[in-house]
Amino acid sequence: MLLKREVHLTQNSYYEASVSRNTPAASLDGSVQADVCVIGAGLAGLSAALELRQRGFSVVLLEAKTVGWGASGRNGGQLIAGYASDAAIESQLDAAAARDAWQVTVDALALVRQRIAEHQIDCDFVSGYLSLAVNARKARELADYSNHLMQRYHYAVQPIGPADLPEWIASERFHSGVYDPQSGHLHPLKYTLGLAAAARAAGVQIFENTPVHAVSRGSKPVVQSAQGSVSCDFVVMAGNVYLNEYGKAVAPELAPRIMPVGTYIIATEAMAPERAAALIRHRAAVCDTNFVLDYFRPTADQRMLFGGRVSYSGATPLNLAGSMRQRMLAVFPQLSDLAVPYAWGGFVDITMNRGPDFGRLDPNIYYLQGFSGHGLALTGMAGQLAAQAIAGQASRFDLLARLRHHSFPGGAALRTPALVLGMLYHRMKDLL
Repeated sequence: MLLKREVHLTQNSYYEASVSRNTPAASLDGSVQADVCVIGAGLAGLSAALELRQRGFSVVLLEAKTVGWGASGRNGGQLIAGYASDAAIESQLDAAAARDAWQVTVDALALVRQRIAEHQIDCDFVSGYLSLAVNARKARELADYSNHLMQRYHYAVQPIGPADLPEWIASERFHSGVYDPQSGHLHPLKYTLGLAAAARAAGVQIFENTPVHAVSRGSKPVVQSAQGSVSCDFVVMAGNVYLNEYGKAVAPELAPRIMPVGTYIIATEAMAPERAAALIRHRAAVCDTNFVLDYFRPTADQRMLFGGRVSYSGATPLNLAGSMRQRMLAVFPQLSDLAVPYAWGGFVDITMNRGPDFGRLDPNIYYLQGFSGHGLALTGMAGQLAAQAIAGQASRFDLLARLRHHSFPGGAALRTPALVLGMLYHRMKDLL
């Protein structure tokens, strides 16, 4: 099970070490009723719950562990416009619909900013994002993509040539890049906990340590846990790779459509503010354009947070902190004197085409999954779109629900080896 594979990886998280959690909410005990039951207290589920409550629905939210325990509270903190692959929308939607779908991700950035301001969430938000190419071939691909963004989607970015790149980042690893002023980064667990506080204040009932075992479908669904149940009119499933961990009857048809991928991050010890400021101009978030990519950013307390090693096999890499530190030093050798007190990871969900997978299992059962590494902003918008659809305004939800998704080949037994071989192929291409 995924949970057993990664429990130890949550115990050395910089994010967890830098927040103060409230005492966990009680688990569900007994039967309750609500207009809507939301499964999963990550960003998608919390967003849906908050939006529904603001529209007058009574909402019960069930979380198997604690708020933000999964990818929402452990990711790289990069708040980015767009999808993991635009091919998902451009191959299936006409030009106008694709522009509308891309705009959803831009609106998702604005929604995060709005919620931070409205609910006074202290989550270390910083604007600015750098995409960097490691060689001339990848630089041409990045330049083509940035031109595509500006021409097709009217999304303004700033190209950075090789001569100017040293002014942006103190690293010799990169050839050139593109700067996106609208994207940025934040402390994802602080933001998730802040959104949970806003949901509670709005009247959402949150039950933690309440894994869902089954969902009985029909005109009045019943969501069942070990000690209780929720009778409701609508269900929003936002459990992603964890949805079927505790009960095969929750939504078995969704599991083959996503693949759990392990992703890993380290954080250094704190350094002097002027030293941290000299590494990356504007203290922007950074990601290279390799298929097996590295991403990194400075934290508010002057650490370098560095992620990028992934596992498609589900196995945690040996010597995680040491191997990740070597990847960091390939970018910033000047940080060799810094210790790495934090190393953690977890699973994110990806789809075959790297596009989001939103839809309905029944007219009153919605699901949100498949964020494919671009979920920090899009999860919030996904929750809003599901709430709008339940309230009778389904146009934007249905736009993304039009995207078709194939199941991973071979089922659970064969899809992992196939993906491992695929990743080896793309890793070799990155080295060319």
